Parts: sequence; structure tokens; C-alpha cells
Amino acid sequence: MTQQQQLQNTHSTLTAEPVQFYPQRRETRSTCCYCGVGCGVIITTEGKQIVDVKGDPEHPANFGRLCTKGSTLHLTTKLDARALYPEMRLSRDDAREKVSWDSALDHVVDRFADIIHTHGPDAVAFYISGQLLTEDYYVFNKLAKGLIGTNNVDTNSRLCMSSAVAGYKVTLGADAPPACYEDIDHTQCLFIAGSNTAFAHPIVFRRIEDAKANNPDMKIVVVDPRRTDTAQLADLHLAILPGTDVALFNGLLHVMLWEGLLDMQYIREHTEGFEALKETVREYTPKMVADICGISEKDIIQAAKWFGAGPTLSMYCMGLNQSIHGTEKNAALINLHLATGQIGKPGAGPFSLTGQPNAMGGREVGGMANLLSGHRDLGNAEHRAEVARLWGVPEVPATPGKTAVEMFDAVKSGEIKAIWIACTNPAHSMPDLNNVLAALQNAELVVLQDAFNNTDSNQYADVFLPATTWGEKEGTVTNSERRITRVRPAAPKPGEARHDWEAVVDFAQRLELKLGKSQALFNYLDTETIFNEHRESTRGRDLDITGLSYHILETQGPQQWPFKSGATQGEARLYTDGVFQKPDGKAHFMSAVYKGTADKPDARHPFHLLTGRLRDQWHGMSRTGIVPQLFNHEEQPVIWMHADDMQRRAFKHGDIVKVSNKRDSLVVRVQASDEVQPAQIFMPMHWSSQFMHGLGVNALMPPAVDKFSKQPELKHTAVKIEKLDLPWQMVVMRNCDDAQLISKVRKLLKSFDYASCGLYGRDAGMVMLRASHHAAPDAALIAELDALLDMAEDAPMLTYNDAKRGISKHILVQHNQVTGVRLIGETLAADWLREVMSQGTLTDELRRWALAPLSAPPAGQHSRGKIICNCLDVSENEIMETLEMGADLPTLQNKLKCGTSCGSCVPELKRLVKLHGKVHA
Repeated sequence: MTQQQQLQNTHSTLTAEPVQFYPQRRETRSTCCYCGVGCGVIITTEGKQIVDVKGDPEHPANFGRLCTKGSTLHLTTKLDARALYPEMRLSRDDAREKVSWDSALDHVVDRFADIIHTHGPDAVAFYISGQLLTEDYYVFNKLAKGLIGTNNVDTNSRLCMSSAVAGYKVTLGADAPPACYEDIDHTQCLFIAGSNTAFAHPIVFRRIEDAKANNPDMKIVVVDPRRTDTAQLADLHLAILPGTDVALFNGLLHVMLWEGLLDMQYIREHTEGFEALKETVREYTPKMVADICGISEKDIIQAAKWFGAGPTLSMYCMGLNQSIHGTEKNAALINLHLATGQIGKPGAGPFSLTGQPNAMGGREVGGMANLLSGHRDLGNAEHRAEVARLWGVPEVPATPGKTAVEMFDAVKSGEIKAIWIACTNPAHSMPDLNNVLAALQNAELVVLQDAFNNTDSNQYADVFLPATTWGEKEGTVTNSERRITRVRPAAPKPGEARHDWEAVVDFAQRLELKLGKSQALFNYLDTETIFNEHRESTRGRDLDITGLSYHILETQGPQQWPFKSGATQGEARLYTDGVFQKPDGKAHFMSAVYKGTADKPDARHPFHLLTGRLRDQWHGMSRTGIVPQLFNHEEQPVIWMHADDMQRRAFKHGDIVKVSNKRDSLVVRVQASDEVQPAQIFMPMHWSSQFMHGLGVNALMPPAVDKFSKQPELKHTAVKIEKLDLPWQMVVMRNCDDAQLISKVRKLLKSFDYASCGLYGRDAGMVMLRASHHAAPDAALIAELDALLDMAEDAPMLTYNDAKRGISKHILVQHNQVTGVRLIGETLAADWLREVMSQGTLTDELRRWALAPLSAPPAGQHSRGKIICNCLDVSENEIMETLEMGADLPTLQNKLKCGTSCGSCVPELKRLVKLHGKVHA
């Protein structure tokens, strides 16, 4: 049999869908696809359809708990927003058309081969994702570095975890978090820095709440400029000025030196570089640090004493990582653990919380521009030779690959001609977005491999390859505590979608032939054969998993690495013997001095703009953004601002403002918040051009990167704010479960000076469009909108029109239900009409007042206000009424049931009780 026939046979095995019998109802164990906690889930399927999800009580990451996002995963499995077949265009001026997989892959192979032949292998690049499975990651990495011969393969993990990786490596010698979730139960001091754990890693936060309840003496210190839900649980909140973390950590070490809290024996026996560090921190007195960080000397000293007493567990995330000095911030915190011996024992250690579900697995297989399989370094010739031998290739290229920001700069300049993007959305998530969009527009070829067709990057794709997603994929993932879990499919591949690894393997086999290479590097029949090759690459490395197999993961459950050959279980904690992954076996202190943020406020741009997460949304919202109830807590993009700043600028709650700097501007509503300090504002990172007029907050962020990790500073920039006068206003609400209609409505966002478009409600919910403009827009635009919403003049509607005053109101009534509302010129009733649509029928009383200019509902009706408990649909006004009757937190939970399901709303419930609860004698 010829090689061509062998490859064709392999391809047919990969792509042929076997005939399967699907029992009427079954359960499948898998994992959640959101954050790096790695929660286990049990998926319920009826026939081919996923109908429910619940937490897996046997999974050690969550023991059955899920957050609001995880518990609604089954609601994201509708196919409305899914990519179901390949699409292609030959010219940027053409629309993509449906094609076969053969046509799409042959076209991409021809283009890649031509570019590689003409311009060399570094003229192509791959930008992949921490949401891929480990097996997907492995074949992408091998395709680029083993077959094509380029190191231009990087990942969106560069945007979230690369400084954590660099921090671990420069101090401890390997990208290996030494602690585990169980340490939360044993620590006496939990030190959380740069992480709103309550929102970003809710199930870890539930465990923190439990640990605090079981051990009230445990001290919690939170370092964050904002008073987040996480900070409100703290015994001590260090509200430092943005970017001053290194000064704080050096100051804590200074105090520990003076107070005799260091473990000098541990320092002598297990570390190097302490004398140089001691010289550096000598000048970081409490007074100096207090001045730099904007906090009190007393709090600095107290935090140092609690940390030094131990055992101390630190947890940290994007507040440290997404910085031009992220590596130094990470290392400065790790220095505190090494100097106090708070590492390698129960309840102690520096614990980086992973942002994405499999960023850890991607790093394990070397899926970044500076890494190789098995935690090897690209710059190490011996490591390159080891991987070349494993793969059976002559060599792995030595030329450094382009990291994320560099990669898109090279696409813009033409140095990189073709880019393959998989399972990520750089048109939303990268900094300085206008530069990234220009790069995508300039590329000769953009291949987008994704499960969803609703991302900002979609419009730039010349070839679209449909991929499987949560509930359909198969392989493994690794969570924050180095725990590997088997991911099993619960439903078949929809349409013509393929698993990511399948698409890559098929492409690689075709490219091998086109390039005239005969190695046949990609003879993988399933994910297990890929896993086994990856497993062999770890032999003798710090993450050695040669004792692990699919069988063990399936019969004994999730396992932590290292899990060496002959072992019966993995290791919960690393460095228990004080031996580190440095050549001399010792950890190395990194001496760093405080340096400021990339963008610094000045007279023209006086505000610090900070970014972060919402409780119920995930990244670019391609998945969570199709579930109406996940908008109920925060329905539209806003800027949060301190009340004093609003008063000084004569801003009122809900005013429309322009936030801008030299890179771009956003037009959003402003909202008072006691979470932010004066001269600071906050906007979540999730909102993009799919949900607002504008590119989102990342368009304002600087492209500057950390010199060690190449991670960009996505948490902070400097901006100015000005109030806009946009007198024309409109609110539109329409019951709708048609993703295509929502997409059409969103295309109108650019037509208004201010606009937002989200969802609201439960089940199918409704689409919410809010718009304001400097003057009344063209009547044809409103007519187009009415036609899209089936709210033309002949529909069964209550109407009111006052052309002289510019007021037009349409209320669509079907089967005595309000199913649509369009208010122009006067929108006072929007909020309570939204509740009418969500909750009940149009009564005679409501019918009489529906068109009136009332901001409050008529007598006998109730406005629910913001939804606090998403799981059980409990609103703020219902909670406030219960508090007025003297309720405390247990009473709220017993009477309204809020906070008794996933628990994500408990911090907010506690805050409401504290602010509005009645004090009993």
C-alpha cells in the first residue's frame, strides 16, 4: 500500500461518523469548560441532545458544586450560534460560501505550502487557545514545530498565564504550582493578590468561605485596588494603587526581616540570591511603601506579621499577570514564601490560579512560542534535540517564535502572511484592538477554527472550519492544581463539525504530501494515541506522567502530576523536600524594584481605567452571551466610578459618557460604585462590538509587554472621561430565541452614537437594545428595525405617536402577553415593562398605563430590580423588602432560597445585609 493510500485510509477513519445508538437518557462525566478550577460535571443527555448538567460530587476540584456559569452549560448547547459546516472565500470582497472539508483543507494546504515555499516557514503562524484540550494542543504544536518548521505557535494563554509561568521558572525552576486546593483547608493566612476569586474562580471561593467558617482564626488578606466581593470577605484589604504590587511585596519582606519572621535556615539550605534581595528591600520601609501604594504603614506591618506567622497560602491571578512587570510581581510574591519557608507543606505555597480551563495542559505540551513538549525550553539545544528524537524529525527550529502581540504586529507588517486562529477571538481579547484588526485585514490568509459563528474575529476569516465544543469533545484537561481529568463526549458532533485535533491531523497529513515530506508524523487514530505520545514526552521531567493512562483516569478519577511510572497516585504538593527544579537544586530569589504602569495618568488622562470580570459572564461571551439569564445580574456595559468623582463632574447615575485615550474611545453609561477608589474607574472586559457600539475596553489597553514573559498589560490604562449630550433615546425589547435575528439587530449598533444589545430573562428570554443619538436617526433605520422585530404597523400593538415631540411607542401584545416593546423619545417605563414581559400577562390595569410616561409601575405592580440570585431568580427588591422585615442572611436563604444553590451571590447578599439589615437587640 502506498503512503498516499495509507493516509487516505487514516483520514477516512478519522472523519467517518460511526453508527451509534443513543439511549433515551444517560449521564456522562466530564468537566466544565470555563475557568481553571476544573470542576467536574455530570452531563445528562436525552437522545443526541444535552438537557442538563450538575456538579460531579466525586470530582476533587468541586465536590459537586458549580457556579452560575457552569450550572447553565446545558443552556449553551443550542445550535443557533454554532458553526456547522466549512466556509470559504477566495477574495476579501466576497462573502464566504459553504464548501466541503476537502475543498477547504486543500485550499488552505495549497496556500500554506505556497507561502512556505516562497517566504519560508516563519511566514505562517498559529494562534490557539487555553480552551483547547491537551491532545488538540499537542498536534497543533507538532504541526508547527515538527512538520512546518516554525515556532510561530502561540496562544491566548500568553494574555493570561505567561507571567505566572515565567515567575515560577525564574524562582523555582519549573512551571509547576506547588500547592493544591486542599491547602485552603489547612492555611492560617490566605493571601490573595490581584484576583477577584469570588467572580473569577467562584468554586475556589466557596471553599475559602467554608475554610473561614470552620476556622475563624484564619486570616484573609486581599490585595486589590478595588473593594471586590473577594475583598469584602477579607480581614485586611490592602487597596493599593494600580501596579504597585512589587513595592508592597518588597515592603512586606522588609518588615519580616526586622521582625525576625524569616526562616534563615531554609534560606541557607534551599535558596540562592538572598543577599542581593536583602539589599534591594532594605530601602522599602513601611513609610516608603505606604507612600507608593497609598495604604497605611499599620496595615503593611500587620500583613507582614500574618504572612510570616504562617502557614501561608497565596493565591494570585490576572492582577499580577497582566502587567508589563508581571514576572517581577509573581517572583516578588514567591520571594516571600521562600524567605519564610512557606512552601512545600500543608497550607502553604504560592498558588497561581489558572485563568482558562486548559491553559495548564497547553503549557505541558509546549503550545507556546518559547516552549517545547514536557516543559522544555525552546532556547535549550538539548531540549530541542530531545523533542526532535521523540517526533522523528531532523530538528526543531531554534529561531524564536512570535508571541501574541508580536505575532499580530508581524501579520500587520506582512512578515507573517497566513495565520490560523483556533478557539479564540483576538479581535476582542488582544490589547490595542485597532492595530489587531488592521493586521487581520492585511493578512493574505486568515483561517478561523471555532465552534461558534458569533465572534468578533469571524468577519476576518477567509476559511472557517467548524469545531466541536463542550459536551462533544474528547481528551484531557489539566486544572490549576495540576489535576488531569478525562473529558468524555456526551453528544455527537453537530452538522459537519470536527474535533480540533481531527482537523489539524487531516490538514497535517495533506501538507506532508504537498511539502514532499514522508515522515507520516500524524498517524493518530484517536485522542488516546496522542495522549500516549505526550505522556512519553514527560518521562524524567518535572511533570512526569508516565504512570498515567486513560484507563486510570477513567477508573480511578482525576489525578495530579507528577504521576511517575509505578506510582499509585500523583503528588498533591511539590518541593516538600526543599529540592527545586534548578540545576543546583535550590530556589533562586529574584531581586526586583518597583516600576510604574505602562500608561500613567496625567492632566489630560487623569483616571486609572481597570478591567476585570463579571460574575456571570466568560471572556468574549460567545458561549455565555447566548444565555439570557446570565445577563440578569449585569444586563449592559457600564463604567463604574466613585460617587465623589461623579459629583465633581456633575455625572448622574446612568449618564452616557465618552471614555478615551490615544488608542480609542468608548461610549457607555456611568454608574456609581463603592468598589472603586477616587480617580479610578472600572469596566468589565467581556463587552465587545457584539454587545455595544465600540470595540470594548481592550481597544484602550496598551500593547506594551513584560520583557520576560511577553504578556501584555491588559488590566490598566489611563483615560479621560467626558459627559455626552445625546437627547434622542430608544429602548427595544423583543421576546426572541432566534440567534440570527439577534445578530441582525446587533449589526445596527454602529448606527447610533451610543448603543448596547444584550439579553434578559429566563429560558428563551428577550433581546434588549438600548440606543441614544445626537439627533433623531433616519426614519428608514427605525423602519428596518421594526421590520426585523416583526413590529410593523399592522402587528397587534398598543401604539402612541407624537411626531411633534419625537415620541413613538409600540407595545406588541400576543395572546395577552407583551412580547415586544419599542420606546422612542421617552423611555421611562422601560424597566417595569421589561418585568411585565418577563413575568406575566398584560392585565387591564397594565394595559391602561403601559404607554404612560411612568418610571414606576402602576399601583399593585412591583418592579423587581436587579437579579441578585441567578439560579433561583431572586431580585434585589425582593431581598430589600425581606430585609426591611428584619431578616438576616440565614432568613433570606430560608425564605427566598437565594444563595442556596451555587452560592455565587452570597457575597452580595452579605453586603446587602450589612448595608440594609436591621440591627436586633
